[in-house]
Amino acid sequence: MATIAALSLSACFGSPDVMKRSDANRPAASTPKRPQMTSAPSFNSPEAQQCAVDLKQAGVKFTPLPNQDHGGGCSSIDSVKLLDIGTPTSGLGAMTCPLAKNFAAWAQYAVKPAAQKYFGQKVVKIETFGTYSCRNIYGGRSGRLSQHAYSNAVDVSGFVLADGRRIMLDGGWKGDKASQDFLRALHKSACRRFGTVLSPDYNAAHYNHFHMDMSGNGYCR
Repeated sequence: MATIAALSLSACFGSPDVMKRSDANRPAASTPKRPQMTSAPSFNSPEAQQCAVDLKQAGVKFTPLPNQDHGGGCSSIDSVKLLDIGTPTSGLGAMTCPLAKNFAAWAQYAVKPAAQKYFGQKVVKIETFGTYSCRNIYGGRSGRLSQHAYSNAVDVSGFVLADGRRIMLDGGWKGDKASQDFLRALHKSACRRFGTVLSPDYNAAHYNHFHMDMSGNGYCR
């Protein structure tokens, strides 16, 4: 328990989700009306405490976040803010601890070696469209909440190599052979780590990102 106290002081399955499109004319996602945000202490359960210990033992730098009830069914429970996973990553907000743990491992044990294998160089940045967003799936005005509404999903849009080249899902998924092989290797690895993984092959809404979340039981498209 002393370790957990120190940590606290330091430091889709079913209907899939849709990322914010890059085009300026996309329809705005509907955000459920919500009251003032409230917060409460986090990492009280044994499972959450063990997850925090696992992150620290993996050398991941993070800040535990208080539990948040954002209203409208949206929440951030036992979530963290990742500070350093070994590779700079843009756009990361609140992430449930299991999502953060698996994402950090994916970056370390899939992204890094794949870049060396297919390009002979390092990935110096992972680019994402973010994590938490209080919205319904597909940004609709009705329907179930997205896993993003629970801080339980991340959308990865691309990778920056040491030579400055950007390997993006938009273009790279059907691009040159090295880009295709690299991105498909990362997709295959993600499918072993996350409950739901959606790629550009799933539908047009995912043309520019991997959606990865901890719901479901190995739904991989």
